[in-house]
Amino acid sequence: MLKGLHHNAYRCRDSEETRKFYTDFLGLPLVQAFQIHETKSGRATKTLHSFYQMDDGSCLAFFEAPDMPFQFKNQHDFDLHIALEVSQQDLHTMFAKGKAAGMETRGISDHGFIDSIYFRDPNGYVVELTAKRAGHDAYMQAARASAQQVLAQWQAEKATPAA
Repeated sequence: MLKGLHHNAYRCRDSEETRKFYTDFLGLPLVQAFQIHETKSGRATKTLHSFYQMDDGSCLAFFEAPDMPFQFKNQHDFDLHIALEVSQQDLHTMFAKGKAAGMETRGISDHGFIDSIYFRDPNGYVVELTAKRAGHDAYMQAARASAQQVLAQWQAEKATPAA
């Protein structure tokens, strides 16, 4: 039924600031932008919706909606982040590029089956770039076989009061 990700949408503080990060720094082309003057519920608004496309055709999208309250904050990795796949070579290139630009750049983190680096975009969102390691697919296949059991154990432990 589900075929893949079309787009994932976030709020942004400023569309041009966001474009600089996603196009100029990450290299994602801006492929669509349009203004929304009325919400589907009929409320007047002045919002810009913009889309940045990845190689697989999916997009990261943003809403700049100054007339709608939203609390921007530096997100914690566990709260909200997106991981985008790159090659090992590109991972190292982007790590150096982030450091050279004076950006918050974390990593390279060895997760066993992937290596990752982390940036923070101008809106406070964590953007992870990740590169598969040798054996990635076999690792994921083995993990899939035990994922339901791990989740069930988590739920059981969570429901048991601490001693």
